[in-house]
Amino acid sequence: MNRLLSVLTPFLLLACTPTPQESEVERDVLGYVDPFIGTGFHGHTFPGPVMPHGMVQLSPDTKLNGWDASSGYHYSDSTIYGFSHTHLSGTGIGDMGDILVLPFTGEEKNKPIAQFKKSDERAEVGKYAVKFTNYDVEAELAVTERAGLHKYTYGANQNKQLLLDVGHILQQTWGHGNISNSLEIVNDSTVRGLKHSRGWAYDHKVYFHAKFSSPFQVDSIIVDGQASNKIEDVYKGQNIYSRLSFPSLSIGKPLLVKVGISAVDEKGAQTNLENELPHWDFEAVVSQTREKWKKELNRIQVRTADEDVLTTFYTSLYHSMIAPALHQDVDGRYRGMDKEIHQSTNGAINYTVYSLWDTFRALHPLMTIIDEPKSIAYVNNLILKYDEGGLLPKWPLVSNYTGTMVGYPAVANIADAISKKLPGINQQLALEAAITSASYRPELVKDSDEPRKSRVMTPYNKYIIEGRFIPSDEITASVSYGLENAYYDWCIAQIAQAVRNDSVAEQFQKRGQNYRHYFDSETGFMRGKNADGSWREPFSPKHSDHEHSDYVEGNAWQWTWFVPHDIDGFSQLYGGKEQFASKLDSLFTTSSEIEGENASGDITGLIGQYAHGNEPSHHIAYMYTYANQGWKTQELVNQILKEFYTSQPDGIIGNEDCGQMSAWYVMSAMGFYQVAPGKPEYVIGRPLFDTVKIPLENGKTFTILTQNNSPKNKYVQSVRLNDKELEELFFTHDAIRNGSTLIITMGPEPKK
Repeated sequence: MNRLLSVLTPFLLLACTPTPQESEVERDVLGYVDPFIGTGFHGHTFPGPVMPHGMVQLSPDTKLNGWDASSGYHYSDSTIYGFSHTHLSGTGIGDMGDILVLPFTGEEKNKPIAQFKKSDERAEVGKYAVKFTNYDVEAELAVTERAGLHKYTYGANQNKQLLLDVGHILQQTWGHGNISNSLEIVNDSTVRGLKHSRGWAYDHKVYFHAKFSSPFQVDSIIVDGQASNKIEDVYKGQNIYSRLSFPSLSIGKPLLVKVGISAVDEKGAQTNLENELPHWDFEAVVSQTREKWKKELNRIQVRTADEDVLTTFYTSLYHSMIAPALHQDVDGRYRGMDKEIHQSTNGAINYTVYSLWDTFRALHPLMTIIDEPKSIAYVNNLILKYDEGGLLPKWPLVSNYTGTMVGYPAVANIADAISKKLPGINQQLALEAAITSASYRPELVKDSDEPRKSRVMTPYNKYIIEGRFIPSDEITASVSYGLENAYYDWCIAQIAQAVRNDSVAEQFQKRGQNYRHYFDSETGFMRGKNADGSWREPFSPKHSDHEHSDYVEGNAWQWTWFVPHDIDGFSQLYGGKEQFASKLDSLFTTSSEIEGENASGDITGLIGQYAHGNEPSHHIAYMYTYANQGWKTQELVNQILKEFYTSQPDGIIGNEDCGQMSAWYVMSAMGFYQVAPGKPEYVIGRPLFDTVKIPLENGKTFTILTQNNSPKNKYVQSVRLNDKELEELFFTHDAIRNGSTLIITMGPEPKK
């Protein structure tokens, strides 16, 4: 009994002792992050270390070509080509993979390729490690914001070698390739150079500066497939790699390699390296990265007894903080959208990897809640890109207008931030940028800058400005562009209202109704319409064609619902909310068969024809609540949260898309979602957690308490906001900013 009391006493005292509020302490949530989640199936994430929004994403490249090589890594692989310093997280198009390094042993006549077993591979926040089976080497990786640190431990009595591949390319079969490479051997422990490539980013420069902890010997330098037989000050070509060896490296002592990168110049890469990695302390770098992530992940503090849900949640939050990525040197210099070198002022930060068509839906709304300063920085950076390049960017990648996906989604980010009264945004300039980007004035774009003209200022805008529908027999993807641009035009109206420009607000509010052009009352679907006004035939709502269709990455079933800004008006096209909800029922209950020989691979995560694996569907389950049938929202959100997100490598049901898939989970698991960014209103769904606390920038805390929470109690019975019962399942952004407490009571039966 005495022993039992001695064990229990500390816990009894702890139970009686007041503890700090959750918002006042940082929990060590890093153990709930698994970087392997999303690396299987088609999640397209990478497992290597990265700082929050860091410029360097140091990770193994296991796959070089094909859709599942978009991040350079797939969980099913067992070979490693090397460790490169830049990667995209969860995209459907591959790029990056810059400056590859691979340690190896023995005598290799060709480029070495490492092999490994999954049991010998580890990934955690701030660190990746793997042991090769065909080379006697263990590799460990760590990062700062702009530099990578490699730690390679060779076996005893081995020929210690290393591949440095400047010309390494991901997605060669997609037409990606090098424009030029350069490599300079500065001394016996330092190299530097440039990789200039063309891919998804059609003009991409990465300068690098690398230092080694042990002197190296140059075994060979291969320039455009030929071994160089002469000593050059700088080796130049289209594709360069070198083999280095380390004869003086002591047995048992690891080789450390640190690599700084820059988009500006070689001096920038060196300065970044020297500022962020002046030492060789590998564990200190890992610890620094982990502390930074611990602070960022504690922006949301949740409580549940379900450890698996915690892993899924905090890994999702981790994935939502990788992009946009820093694209600026420590001295404030960066390469702008005009390809010129600029100097940032007033503490501004330049970013890249804005997957805007995806992330305007949940990731950026999430950031307006948990990180206002960064949300403001993103909006100002998008406006700056307009100032430099003449247009708001659409999927900007390393100072390139890729023009990927639909419309002009940057205006959704801008409208949402302004509608939520985020300070420090030049609203007049924001409106100018939005109007220009929604226009059709190709004369604004120089003929020499063809990618920007053809990919961003598209002819879709011309039809809209003329007050016409987009004719499907003249231009592809007409319905997707027509619907999305109607929403973006509504967003521009919100910006105009904020600056009290009534005439522009009225003009774009009217344009926001253009979705009606595409509604076929006979079939109840949004359809392509020919120039003569006839509906496009043949028509099947289940048909998809990834290359030639009226719908981008989907079909009529999935795209019909993209009217997030006017659900009341949209429902009237069906005859009212009851009929609208009935049509929604058919979406989720019809067959999941997808028709078409070239159907889009993005159509995944199906419930009926609802496709959670792609972004156009992400708001649809919440539309039931607008139709006064919120219990159906709660049922579906519960199903999606539990079936389409897991803690396994294949635990993301579609492309992660730079945090959007994960941000949907984060917001929905907390219990709410924003259907129309630009309208600062949230709809309540199905919370997974007993407690959610979000410490805000203003010092207040937004709290969600869920009562009677259990797997079977998935239906909302009542909601109280600061002790006032809500009559509807909605609350505003002001409620969050004011540090309110939301109390949601759950039950086992729908409350209709």
